[in-house]
Amino acid sequence: MVSLLISLLDPVDIGRGEARRAAIQELLKSEYAKESLVDRVTRTVNQFLDDLLDQASVGVAGSVVARAILIAIVIAMIVAVVMIALRATRGGTARQTGIFGEHRRTASEHREAAERLAAEGRWAEAIRERLRAVARDLEDRVIVDSTPGRTAGELAAEAGRALPGLAAELTTAARVFDDVTYGEVPGTAEAYGTLRDLDERLRTARPTFGQDTKAVPS
Repeated sequence: MVSLLISLLDPVDIGRGEARRAAIQELLKSEYAKESLVDRVTRTVNQFLDDLLDQASVGVAGSVVARAILIAIVIAMIVAVVMIALRATRGGTARQTGIFGEHRRTASEHREAAERLAAEGRWAEAIRERLRAVARDLEDRVIVDSTPGRTAGELAAEAGRALPGLAAELTTAARVFDDVTYGEVPGTAEAYGTLRDLDERLRTARPTFGQDTKAVPS
């Protein structure tokens, strides 16, 4: 790819056949034997450039300015595709496992893990563990159903119907969880404190199904 970009800076015009041969020779190198995501993107970009040079409308491709523009487009495409692919991979994997992930723990175990992570300043992880403690506690008390793969938003919606006085706080907690888990937002001590306080309030709250009242401590 580097050699192909360098060739674009050469002020000498290159024809369609020469461009195709250069791309093929580049892709025949040993490092292309096992294609990674970046390799596949690079190969696609090379084909894009070849097709671009194959059109009569690109008659000014021999100029340095035009080639610099093409290089800028190529680099932007590579960066955008790789970033989108990496984010989709991370976000998709996290969403498939729901709130709890692959390992089942008790509410107490999630709380202990959350406090330990908070003491280490690992706020994003602490936030995730604290919401898991909330979810497990609500399930154990049959305030919400035990639903595999449940998202934080779904938990907040269901728990909010049973505990309307805490519905807003549950929605906020779910948003914080999603932000640090999928949105790459850094966790903070303040955000963790919000979830910890909500957890403590929920532990003493009674459901009010069918009533237009606030959650009442038991």
